[in-house]
Amino acid sequence: MTHKDITRSALARLTGADRSTIGQLLNTDMPRLPNAQLAADIAAGLGTSTDWLLGLTDRPERPGDIVASALSLSPANRTSADDQLMGWHLEARGHKIRHVPAALPDMLKNEDFIEWEYVTHRPNGSDTALQALHDQREWLLKGDSDMEIALPLHELESCAAGTGYYDGASRDVRAAQLETIAAYADTLYPRLRMFLFDARNVFSAPITVFGTTLAVIYVGKFYLTFRETARIRDIATQFDWLVREAVIDGRDIPGHIRALRIK
Repeated sequence: MTHKDITRSALARLTGADRSTIGQLLNTDMPRLPNAQLAADIAAGLGTSTDWLLGLTDRPERPGDIVASALSLSPANRTSADDQLMGWHLEARGHKIRHVPAALPDMLKNEDFIEWEYVTHRPNGSDTALQALHDQREWLLKGDSDMEIALPLHELESCAAGTGYYDGASRDVRAAQLETIAAYADTLYPRLRMFLFDARNVFSAPITVFGTTLAVIYVGKFYLTFRETARIRDIATQFDWLVREAVIDGRDIPGHIRALRIK
């Protein structure tokens, strides 16, 4: 009632019960227990569950709301460094974040690469992406959370060779971008730890695990978001598997990147 800012009189009106009945339920000395119908009416009026009112669960949400919050779809912008993602990062402040990007990690991209990447997307698309990049870069440098990034080997190799997604990016742009990643992997270690895995042996969809509160799978136009503890644990286990199977990690990342042949 306090959380919903509902008085005894208001609750009586919502439930059709007498105000004296509501008072008896709230009496701390000799409380009266409601019958099933009144308990259900009170739960409906307060937007909670009867189980929570009766002390049978620590989740105050109604069952349908719990299901809805456990798995939801959220629209995804063109850049994964959008306001929604930034909010999730801030929500997980102080906790480790595990990330498998769809391509190169957005927060480790430089301005020239962003300009190339968004040149054909939409008017001012690169401006929006650059602002988002700066916001996430600032978050990364503040050091509020440790971050682990797992990336397939072929992503960096394709960038170096200018093939696949990176076809059309100039040699200078690609070389500078790889050096940017190497520099951050070097200077921010061990707070930022990168792992490279061989996608011929292990695979992962783009995922991010924000501490113990949220796990996200990127599917293109949408994020699939999970807040149920068991599902978050499962997705974190997927990431940990990539780390165990990594062929290059931690301190070896900068050297590996700088040894790539830029074509």
